[in-house]
Amino acid sequence: MGGVITGFAIIAVVIATGYVLGLLGSLGENGREVLTRLAFHVATPALLFTTLAEADLGVILSPPLLVTALATLAACGVYLVVGAFARWGVGPTTIGALCASYVNAGNLGIPIAVYVLGDASLVAPVLLLQQLTLSPVALTVLDIATRDSGEDARPSVLSRVLTPFRNPVVVGSLAGVTVAATGWTVPQAVFDPAVLIGNMAVPAVLLAFGISLRGAAMPGRGPERTQVLVSVALKSVGQPLMAWLLAAFAFGLDTDDQLHVVVLAALPAAQNLFTYASRYGTGVRLAREAVLLSTVLSVPVLTVIAALLG
Repeated sequence: MGGVITGFAIIAVVIATGYVLGLLGSLGENGREVLTRLAFHVATPALLFTTLAEADLGVILSPPLLVTALATLAACGVYLVVGAFARWGVGPTTIGALCASYVNAGNLGIPIAVYVLGDASLVAPVLLLQQLTLSPVALTVLDIATRDSGEDARPSVLSRVLTPFRNPVVVGSLAGVTVAATGWTVPQAVFDPAVLIGNMAVPAVLLAFGISLRGAAMPGRGPERTQVLVSVALKSVGQPLMAWLLAAFAFGLDTDDQLHVVVLAALPAAQNLFTYASRYGTGVRLAREAVLLSTVLSVPVLTVIAALLG
């Protein structure tokens, strides 16, 4: 129980710091944009490279990860179907689907895995799943959708195929997986600076998120109210419930593994989704409000899960 409080306290302090910076105007008018660009183009790719380069790729074949993958796809798929029928648009629907399924496995998942589950390595499979599947597909869709929205945008077939390989987040992930798969040892002169740069990713994202809250309206009351509420309901209730049903009845996992997959599924939407939305200029308010509400709701949700399954 203390791990849940500790994990959220860490995030809350950094976000609050960003909010104060926004109120004071300490970083200027473009502070949020600069932090967002820094996180997207430099820090996050470095963080993913160093994280995945040392990951055990064997966890991809584990039953708990399969449960996580199915629960993730279920939450994402439900939102995509609702978004398609409601005609919310490709960009906003993509961001909303990510907010409904993409968990905060990094800056919140790691401390909770340590304090609640007792093993930080349990987060690695989720990181691999999200960075090797959800991120490349979603960012490719956003790349194509935002480019096609331009008046003269007529990307070729080759351009569409190569789209993922021009995205720094995807490139960083693929480079890390390549290193892990080949067993190559990255020279310290290269790896250590990447670690140092990657360490900026989480605080940069959280500070930018905090700055964005300055002057923001109460979440869930804007024009994207329905999208936000559907996304948060799927993220906070639908995904962990699906994970538990699959773990307990479809795969017959023991109680410890059930706790692991349900806790990870109940993590809130990741703050870097706000970075993606800001980068592509679509669903920004949706991402901000969904991340904020799912983070607040995840405190009681994780507490209940820990009490029932822990």
